[in-house]
Amino acid sequence: MGGTGPAPWRRAAVVAALMLAAFTFNTTENLPVGLLALMADDLRVSLAAVGALVTGYGLTVALASLPLAQVTRSVPRRYLLAGILGLLAVASWASALGGVSYGVLLAARVVTALAQAVFWSVMGPVAVGLFPPERRGRVIGMLSVGGSLATVAGVPAGTWLGGHTGWRTPFVLLGVLALVSLVTIAALLPTSRPQDGHAAYGAAPDRRGFRVVLAVTALSVTGAFAGFTYVVAFLDEVSGFGASAVSAVLFAFGGAALAGVAVAGPLLDRFPRATLTVPVAAQTVALLGLWATGHVPVAGVLLIMVLGASVSTVFMATQTQVLRVAPGRTETALAANSAAYNVGIAAGALLGGALLPVVGVRGTFLAGGLCTAAALMVQTRPARARRGAGIGRWRTSADL
Repeated sequence: MGGTGPAPWRRAAVVAALMLAAFTFNTTENLPVGLLALMADDLRVSLAAVGALVTGYGLTVALASLPLAQVTRSVPRRYLLAGILGLLAVASWASALGGVSYGVLLAARVVTALAQAVFWSVMGPVAVGLFPPERRGRVIGMLSVGGSLATVAGVPAGTWLGGHTGWRTPFVLLGVLALVSLVTIAALLPTSRPQDGHAAYGAAPDRRGFRVVLAVTALSVTGAFAGFTYVVAFLDEVSGFGASAVSAVLFAFGGAALAGVAVAGPLLDRFPRATLTVPVAAQTVALLGLWATGHVPVAGVLLIMVLGASVSTVFMATQTQVLRVAPGRTETALAANSAAYNVGIAAGALLGGALLPVVGVRGTFLAGGLCTAAALMVQTRPARARRGAGIGRWRTSADL
């Protein structure tokens, strides 16, 4: 759209609404973790059943992202975003109804997950399409700040509010936030065909480079969650922190995640290769360092913060790379990356769970570090091979 697009204030308002929607979706996805006991007691189900609301949510996003991206690819984005934000609001309020059963809550979670699967595939192209191509990375960075705030503020605030007023209240407020995003986007986002504009297709299409990005996403996320799924047990058993200190360390993790995307976002366009290579390498160091030195409290806290900053930045950087090398429509490519991310979460949790009784909680961080090291090798090997063959700069993998 460039200079003939909407006025600057309209663009800023739409991006702010998308940031708020990302915050709302991410908070909704993970809030049951903080309200686990309250929800289990009220619904008269086990803790595992409430935990399944989070696991099932991620698996639904992983399975539905690509099919829904294909089904909705011709729907104008203004109408599509308004529709999925409407689903988010209604599902949030349905979750909060007095006397709601576990089955109704599960159905509401599935509906929200389906809406989120579509949201992650179209959010980036919509926002990026409002600005000149050279600002793609910066816009993705801003959207990532919105998503990261869910970890730092959304889930902790929702947990606190639920503890004082009941677990249903945070879901009511999340529905209100979804409605605010819906109204803003419906009023201010131009109606255009999804295939129009520079953001609809990759800037430098490369099928092989795209496969590399997907592999880096899946391997790095698997590595992160192989250990991080059991971080509370690690901080207790290995680092020796008490319950109150664990909460503070996790808050530091979220703060570092927000700082990571805030710092790296403006650099994505100028240093596309470094803004992915550096955080993948940092994640490797953090996971292996926690395995080796996590028993030292100071080292444990610092490495947890490095892990937070790197995990959040890796996903943001892969999203930006997908917008560059997508071999076809960007929303389909982003849906594939989102699916790879959610598969990585599930695979990491399963890997860590399988290793936990064999190698202990400390060993899960070793396994996670090795998985992330594999992601780093996948990312850097094509560029090294190209240079070794004496051939000039490789357009895509050198920028991964």
